[in-house]
Amino acid sequence: MSNSRLMPSPICLVENVNGSLCVCKDAIEFLGRIKEPVVVVSVVGLYRTGKSYLMNRLAGQQSGFALGNTIESKTKGIWMWCVPHPYKEGHTLVLLDTEGLGDVDKGDSKNDGWIFCLAVLLSSTLVYNSRGTIDNDAVEKLHYVSELAEKIKIRSAEAADEEEEEEEEEDSKYVIFFPSFIWVVRDFTLELVIDGKKVAEDEYLEFALRLKKGVNKKISNYNLPRQCIRTYFPSRNCFVFPSPASPENMTRLESLQERDLVQDFLEVTDRFCKHIFDKSLVKTLKGGHKVTGKLLGNLVQIYVETISSGKVPCLDNAVVTLANLENQAAVQEALKVYQSGMEEENVDICYVDLLKENEMASERKCRDLLKNLFSDMNKRLQNGEYSQSGGYELYCRDRDAIVEQYRREPNKGVSAEAVLNEFLNERGAEANSILYTDTKLTENDRKIQEEKEKNALLKQKCKEEEEKLNESERMRVAENKRQEDQMRQMEEKFKQEMEQQQQEMDRAIESKLKEREELLNKGFKEKADLMYEEINNLKKENEEREKSSGGFMEKFVMPVAKVVAGVLPSILQYRVLMKGIKKY
Repeated sequence: MSNSRLMPSPICLVENVNGSLCVCKDAIEFLGRIKEPVVVVSVVGLYRTGKSYLMNRLAGQQSGFALGNTIESKTKGIWMWCVPHPYKEGHTLVLLDTEGLGDVDKGDSKNDGWIFCLAVLLSSTLVYNSRGTIDNDAVEKLHYVSELAEKIKIRSAEAADEEEEEEEEEDSKYVIFFPSFIWVVRDFTLELVIDGKKVAEDEYLEFALRLKKGVNKKISNYNLPRQCIRTYFPSRNCFVFPSPASPENMTRLESLQERDLVQDFLEVTDRFCKHIFDKSLVKTLKGGHKVTGKLLGNLVQIYVETISSGKVPCLDNAVVTLANLENQAAVQEALKVYQSGMEEENVDICYVDLLKENEMASERKCRDLLKNLFSDMNKRLQNGEYSQSGGYELYCRDRDAIVEQYRREPNKGVSAEAVLNEFLNERGAEANSILYTDTKLTENDRKIQEEKEKNALLKQKCKEEEEKLNESERMRVAENKRQEDQMRQMEEKFKQEMEQQQQEMDRAIESKLKEREELLNKGFKEKADLMYEEINNLKKENEEREKSSGGFMEKFVMPVAKVVAGVLPSILQYRVLMKGIKKY
């Protein structure tokens, strides 16, 4: 992996000051410069459980996130490290290290839940780090997962009221939007054996998340965090790590070389990193929109501001707010392209100004060119070379040669023929004067020559009009092609988003089917029946979405494309108009 060319070391993304969360401007500005998709991996867990070490390894570095060697928690708030993704070219891996949950120094730990909530909202993979074993005490310490339904809403209150969606139905949809879940167990000393049979790490996790039968309060409290993990997260994995080094070396873990670490620990670390790199998906929003670094920065600001105001983050509202921000940014970007450094104006005025500037620049160049080309001929005129027998024929030959040379000159701009026509008209009297002084010509010849002059000027006028028509046709063809390309791009983007939504839905249904099968196998028929209803609801929603997608293209995407095409002047048109100016 590269040496973190995007960011040399972690920076604070969300600061936690006396229990209040606020975003760090420098981190948001850094994310704003990342235009490519991001894979976001967050690590959460109790303080002093070695979270930061894993994140350093994911970054391909020995150090970076502060490890510390005392009982004091080193990470406050959320720290971020952006590095090139080692497996996916053109993607950025964003690592988020959260402050330790349950830090005794904090006193008021109410924001622990919000730190956990932010990690869930921002990540595509959530890593929960703990020590020892996954026993009931470890699961109960993960009580934050039971609070997610209270701290995160999928739909706005208005939308939920309109559709009268029950809270239980909304709970079943978290699996579509939540990240993958990985439980990392550090300093694991037991054998992975259940009922005398050796099991895999993932099986160990599923065993620890088994539900108990019964309806009393104690059993309900026991089942709640387990049920939430099973319900909310689309995929679950587990990695168990032995102790990395001898007790005397644990206090200087950051400075240890690989040869000083336990081999089994290194092997599990390598498997863990490869799993993250290979399986972690690009962060997406509701609707399948891929998140870039810039969008991630906006998301952080939206969620932190919502939490700070005392409200509950909502996935729907976040998408709407992001769409508004992106639309505003698109308009500003369009203005910058068309203004090219001029003072801020509206697009129409800017376009007209550019058109006038282009014509004036073309006129200046063409007049200067004609002046230079006719300079020698003007000298001959002043010397009287055309005021003699045969002078008119010589004059016409010289003039026509200069016109041909003028037309061969490249990059004259849109006013080339108009300026030539005006120039020849201005010299018409001069040509007639030479014609009348040419004693060689008879009266009849002079009339014929006069008619030729008129025809030549008329032909030149026709050529000017033809050039204007050709230019108009070129611009029309370019505009049609631009609109066709724009429509095609919008259709492709829409199809990609539909495919992404389908993948999310398939993943959610697959997770629910697996969960239902496990419930049936364990004898939880009533819960399995409820799960069957959830699956049917998801399938029904999926079918309705597929049916409506075609109508959405016809009723929304296609009309919007036409409107967009008419709002801003074509970039291709702009390039045609500016082509002459750039080379003057």
